Order: sequence, then C-alpha cells, then structure tokens
Amino acid sequence: MTSTAMEKAPEPPSVSDAGDEPHRALLNHVDIVVVVVYFLMVMATGIYSMCRPNRGTVSGFFLAGRGMSWLPVGASLFASNIGSEHFIGLAGSGAAAGIGVGAFEFNAIILIQLLGWIFLPVFLASRVGTLPEFMQKRFGGSRIQVYLAILSLILYIFTKISVNLYSGAIFIQQALRWSLWWSVIGILLVTVVTTVLGGLAAVIYTDTLQFFIMILGSLAVMGKAFYLVGGYSELQERYIQAIPSVTIPNTTCGVPATDSWIMLRDPLNSDMPWPGFILGQTPASIWYWCADQMMVQRALSARSLSHAQGATLFAGYIKILPVFIMVLPGMISRVLYPDEVGCAVPEECKRICDNEISCSNIAYPKLVLNIMPQGMRGVMISVMLAALMSDLTSIFNSASTLFTMDVYGKFRPHTTERHKIMVGRAFVGVMVAISIAWIPLIDKAQGGQLFLYIQSIAAYLAPPIAAVYTMAVLWSRMNETGAFWGLMSGFVVGVARMVLDFVYMFDAPKCWETEDTRPAIVAKMHYMYFAMLLFWLTGVVAAVVSLATPAPEDWRTVRTTFFTRFSEQQREDELEPQPPADEDKHTMQLEEEEMAAAPAWRRAYDWVCGHESAAEERVHAAELQRHLAEVSSIQQPRRERLLLNTLLVLVLATGVGLLAFFTVSPFSADQYRRAQAAKLQSMGYPSPWPEDEL
Repeated sequence: MTSTAMEKAPEPPSVSDAGDEPHRALLNHVDIVVVVVYFLMVMATGIYSMCRPNRGTVSGFFLAGRGMSWLPVGASLFASNIGSEHFIGLAGSGAAAGIGVGAFEFNAIILIQLLGWIFLPVFLASRVGTLPEFMQKRFGGSRIQVYLAILSLILYIFTKISVNLYSGAIFIQQALRWSLWWSVIGILLVTVVTTVLGGLAAVIYTDTLQFFIMILGSLAVMGKAFYLVGGYSELQERYIQAIPSVTIPNTTCGVPATDSWIMLRDPLNSDMPWPGFILGQTPASIWYWCADQMMVQRALSARSLSHAQGATLFAGYIKILPVFIMVLPGMISRVLYPDEVGCAVPEECKRICDNEISCSNIAYPKLVLNIMPQGMRGVMISVMLAALMSDLTSIFNSASTLFTMDVYGKFRPHTTERHKIMVGRAFVGVMVAISIAWIPLIDKAQGGQLFLYIQSIAAYLAPPIAAVYTMAVLWSRMNETGAFWGLMSGFVVGVARMVLDFVYMFDAPKCWETEDTRPAIVAKMHYMYFAMLLFWLTGVVAAVVSLATPAPEDWRTVRTTFFTRFSEQQREDELEPQPPADEDKHTMQLEEEEMAAAPAWRRAYDWVCGHESAAEERVHAAELQRHLAEVSSIQQPRRERLLLNTLLVLVLATGVGLLAFFTVSPFSADQYRRAQAAKLQSMGYPSPWPEDEL
C-alpha cells in the first residue's frame, strides 16, 4: 500500500452547485436534444415492428412469429436482463460492499448456457409457447400450469416491475429533480406506448437498439471514471479508504469491509458465502435463466435451435461486461464521493438522498451526472432509459403472455385472437398499479441495497420452481402429483421466511449495534443457505410423492424430457397442423371488402392494434404452425453443432476463470485495517481496532 494513494489521481470536477440548488435540473438543452433523438429512434423502431405481418395472431404477437435470428435474440436476452435496477443496484452494491455482487453476473454466464443446451431443446421440441404450458404438457391437468403462471406474475411484481420503476425513478429524480412519483408516471407513459402495440417483435427490435446504446454509453462512463480514479490498481487502494468524513467514532460504520475485493467470501461471516452461493443461489437462479417466461420467451422466438443457442452464447459473452461497466464504476463513485455515496449516519443519509438506511443506490446516477460533459449526460440518461424500458417492455409482454395464455385462456378458451391480445394489454395496467403500491417497501429492504433485495425475494419464491422444472426435464418418473406437492411445500416454507423478513425488516441492527433481536431463522440463516434448503426440500418432497404414486403415462414424456427430445412418437394431445382451406380465400375477400368499407378511423385503429380479419388470422396461424413443426425438430447441421459446442466450452471456461480470479484478494486483512486506521486517524477519529490487530 502506498502512502500517497489518495494524492496520485486527478480530482473529480467540482459539483458543489448540485447540492446548493437541489431543485435545479442537471440537464441542459444539449442533453435534452440527445434524449429527444433517442426517443425518436425508439419510436421509429417500434413503428417498424408494427408494420410486420402476423402481429394479429397470438403466436405472432407474443412470440414474434418464431422467426428471429441469433443477434436480436441475444441482444434482447441481455437487454431484458440488464434493467435500470442493474445500473442502480449493481453499482450501489459495489459502492456499499465491494466487488462481491459481481458473482451473480459471472454465474449467469454459465446458467444462460444451461438454458441453451439443456432446457431450450426440450421446450422447442415440445412445441409450447409458455413455460406453464410446458408443465401442462409434461404432467397433464391444469393446476400446476395456472399456479406457476400466477406465481410468476407475483414474482414480476415484487422483483421486476416495482424494482424497475423505483430504480428508474431514482435516476430521473437525480437528473431532473422531479419527485419520485412524477418520475414513475413519466416512465410508465413512455414505456407503455413503445410496447403494448407491437408485441414481442417490437420488444426485441427495440431491445437490440437499446443494447448498443447501453453498451456504448456505459463504456464511456467506465473509461472516464477509471481515468479520474487513476486506474484499476489505484481503485483497489483508494476504495478501502473511501470513508465518509461524518461517521460514528469507535465503530466500523462507513468503513469498507475487509473482503471488499473478494467475490466469493467466508462461509459464515459475510454477505456472499461461497457455499451458499454455489449450492443455494445457483439453483435459485436456474428459475430466472431457464424457467422464467420473460427470458425463455426470447429464446423461443428464435427461428431454430442453432439460432437460439447462438443467442445464449452471445448473451453469455456480453455478460462479462456488467462487472466492469456497473460494479466497478459504483465503487469508483464511492471513492470520488465518499460523503454522499458512503454515508454512514442516518441523519446525513436522510439529508443526502432521503433514505436513512443508505445512499449507495445513488452511486451510478451521481457518477454520471457529475463526471460526464454536456451532451454525454443526455446520452447516459438515454442509456438508463434504454435499460429501464427494455426490461419493462420485456416484463409487460411476458406477463401479458402468461395471463392470456395460461390463466385467462383456461376460463375463456374459445375467444378470438383479437380478444386475447386486448385482454393481455389490459392486464398490464393491473400489474403496474400493484407494483407502484409496493415501491415504498423496496426503499428499506436489505440495508438499502436494491440488488440484494431482488436476490433475497427470488431466494424465497424461486427455488421450488427451479427444482420442479429441473426434475421435469431430467427425470421421466416424476409425475403431476409429486410436482404439485413439491411446489406447494416449497411455497409455504418460502413465503413463511419472506413474511418474517418483512415483519422484522425495521429491527435489523444498525452498524453500531452488536445485538440482533430478530428470530434466528432471519438473523442467522443467510438467504442463500435458505434457498439451498428450499431447493432440496422441494426436490425431496417431489421425488418421494412421485415414487409413492403411479408413474405418468408414457406418451406424456414424449419430447418433454431431455432424453426424449428427439422422439418422433405421436403424442395423444397433438394434432397435425392443418393447411388453410380453399374457402378461406373467398371469406378473406368478403372480409376485405367489408373492412375497406369501414370508416377511416376504424381502419387506422385496426392497423395500429395489429387486428386482422378472421380469414387472415387463420391463414397466418396455419403458416406459423407449419414453421413451428420445423423449429421443433431441433435438428442441427454438423458444422453448426461443432462451432456452437466449441464456443460453449470457451464461454464456460471464461465464467469459471473470472469467478476464480476475483475470489483472490489483493490485500490481507491486516493491510485493510492499517490503511483504514490511518485514514480514520487523519480524519480525527480513533481506530476501531486494538493495536494488536493492526
């Protein structure tokens, strides 16, 4: 450790005026022009997608006609995953607790490939449009299908929509000085316009545009931030000394932890215990990457298995970037602005960001708005809006798909394509209203670390889903009874822990308190270990019940397990696609004449909403059925398979290597303490450690 580490790098630009005039927006006219240009590009992309055929059919609207190539699907996988909560949450957790949160990103590199090579071939071969529909095909009955659809919608509300609205509002609040709630309303108006009309095709096309905006803009911020901090080695030294000037004497409040530069940490006394992460968090994440409609729906829209696997590879390689463009810039923000981003005294935090728990969530917006020049601030506002909108549009489309096809369709199975699409659009509004009501609780959860709030909620609800999907794909003996009671047992236990967490949320000890009065299951059991127990509990219950009850019919496992995915046996619940009848041409002609005679406003309304005549719907539906039969064969040319498998090995090795590299600390615990004690003493505070520990 060099004694002059704090003096080597250039000082960040002065930003005192931002704090002196809290109601003045930080954007000038150049930034506003950039944001307007961005919106015009998004709207143009949305209009282009609205001109595509098949938007009036359920498959065309919700699955983009299953005709997408690997690049837009891969870009959409990444953009749908990286929402504003990642820019806010990853950077905020990096600022608060160091590089450990990056383990989620490197782990995702591996799990995306699990989707492409294990789960997706089965989903494609089974010819389903939603994942609950797959469970209905695999087991029969409808109770699992409806339950999983409803539970997925609940997870979308708690971990996706409300979190995205909250995190996006934080950025807009910092940039425009709007209130949190006006920011939420503005976000919703823009997002709904760009997604409700165009379906999944609009989502994927706009995701592709926003993918490039996100990557280029965040790389620019990363480059400027590393220049200001003096490079990576300087960041390592300066971060562990990034202590706010106002702190609590004789405590470690506001002092970076001694494992800040370790990704997978101590099994017992850390926020990222490595056994819990590998055995608990990884199974829980299988739900998100392999059994969540929002992510899998993008892969199901690919024109072939090869294109779908190419998309997961592309997304996997790009997932290397978030640690460098989000987590590390969050840590740099704490170095440059320790008093604001690293605040430790509740009164100070309340004054700075209106949150007594922590201000780490402002790390990324504060960095952007204070180090980027005019014009580039507008670009980064566009980046944040791109991340926010790409995530929200994906969620809205997938939520409406689940509700329309797996819940509403069970009660009204014989409605028209037009009616189903309109119901899906209307349902989005209901979910948004519930999500807005949930926002106030997000502020206080997980010590103010937004990303950890998302992971903890998922750890309470997702492991049972992950366990049942994994067993359904890999174990043909599993039956409907075992799957159902496995899900029910996991749900009851998971919800019980989640309720306890929220009941005792405000009783969590502060950094200067040593006694934790919460129940042991909340205070002592890390949510990752709980996820591990929940995953295996669900699996054991499902296995025991399945073995104690009759095996499923043989035909139900045809093309619904990994080992039967190539089977050509006819299923009892499948019919061969029928070509359109010749009389449809006459019907189409009559309907076209009727539509031509309709008022101009009605023709414009039908075009905007993608409505087609009944005959056109039947023709397009038959075309999509024929295409689906081709996609579901999952046959791949030998050269494509060899290339894809080679890239698979490389990306898996990269993910494991990055996890291993960042789990080796550059400093010892003694070096941490000596540097931090010296910093505290230079600020007039005594060392919180006795002399014999330094």
